Amino acid sequence: MALIVKKFGGSSVATTEKIMNIAKRVLGEKQPNDKIVLVVSAMGDTTDDLIELAQGINKNPYQYTREMDMLLTTGEQQSASLMAMAFKTLGQDAVSLTGPMAGVKTNDVYTKGRIKDIKPERVHQELDAGKVVVITGFQGANDLGDYVTLGRGGSDTSAVAIAGALKADSCEIFTDVDGVYSADPRIVPGARKMREITYHEMLEMARLGAGVMQPRSVEMGEYFGIPIHVRSTFTTDTGTFIREDYTMEDKDFVIRGVAHDEKVAKIAVLGIPNTPGIAHEIFSALADANIDVDMIVQSIRNIEKNVTDMVFTVAAGDLPQAKKVVDGVADKLSAVAVLIEEDVAKVSIVGAGMLGNPGTAARMFGALSKAGINIDIISTSEISISCLVKGSMLKEAVNAIHDEFFPKK
Repeated sequence: MALIVKKFGGSSVATTEKIMNIAKRVLGEKQPNDKIVLVVSAMGDTTDDLIELAQGINKNPYQYTREMDMLLTTGEQQSASLMAMAFKTLGQDAVSLTGPMAGVKTNDVYTKGRIKDIKPERVHQELDAGKVVVITGFQGANDLGDYVTLGRGGSDTSAVAIAGALKADSCEIFTDVDGVYSADPRIVPGARKMREITYHEMLEMARLGAGVMQPRSVEMGEYFGIPIHVRSTFTTDTGTFIREDYTMEDKDFVIRGVAHDEKVAKIAVLGIPNTPGIAHEIFSALADANIDVDMIVQSIRNIEKNVTDMVFTVAAGDLPQAKKVVDGVADKLSAVAVLIEEDVAKVSIVGAGMLGNPGTAARMFGALSKAGINIDIISTSEISISCLVKGSMLKEAVNAIHDEFFPKK
């Protein structure tokens, strides 16, 4: 007997036919006495359609974050109820639960919530009654009982966190790709599927733009020690296992993959005083607005006048709010100007193997140079190197770097 959590993304549940096929597959794979929990996303483009509806009311509906969460959570509820009906139609008792019904408690940050706690008593009760439990991903409730969504890819986080709270044996993430690749196969035809990857490396890949997993879902997996199996909805092939350490693969590699993120924007605050507390002034204001900042560079503009420039990136979706915040701080600091650049993208290499391998950065920069791609900003971590490049050159950049570290056979 095993307790298994299975998450199905939007493309997997895009139609009622696909929903029925998932129910048949789950029952076909289910062993006697297995307990099954499904976590589902909204059907297909439902979330985008709901956002478009909101934009018909106001061009910037995200200024009403609570109401956006009330709206967006209806997409997953639709999927969950239809999935439960599919199981019942096939003779398997099932029940659909919203995230709050399943005990998912969040903080108060609408549209970007974080899970504070999960009390899954109701889920255990339904499982003990012999039901398949279908839970809405992407959502929980704050202390007031208001719905709070978990941000892009939040259903992954829901699934892994629920698996942890239930002490599940495993968590399977079903998606439209059949595992984690060395690069996005839609951009790099020669990308290679990995059989396994560590939590640490996958977290860095996800943080740097690999869309197959949300970073917080990987954090949850590592925290609870839950093995995560990323696999395809449309085949029965083994996918990629995310776990603490390698069990099979040859560890003799320099990097594990090339990640990219085209949904970024660059902000430059020019001509601000080069004095203690200035960086805090800017970034604390952004933090108060729940805006994440990345790739920070400070450079001296004028030594004699002790003036500096501050350059950093934010998520493209946060740009309107970030610009509003930064403009206010810039006026206060008497900055010369605030410049925005949206035609940018971040390309990164990730891998624990680069530790103790001098020259990894040089190889990355050399590959970009040979492709005629200029580097705007460079940032590093213990197991990653990231470069900001022109957005229009992203595909060329990813392929050039991938070819350098994963030469075609």
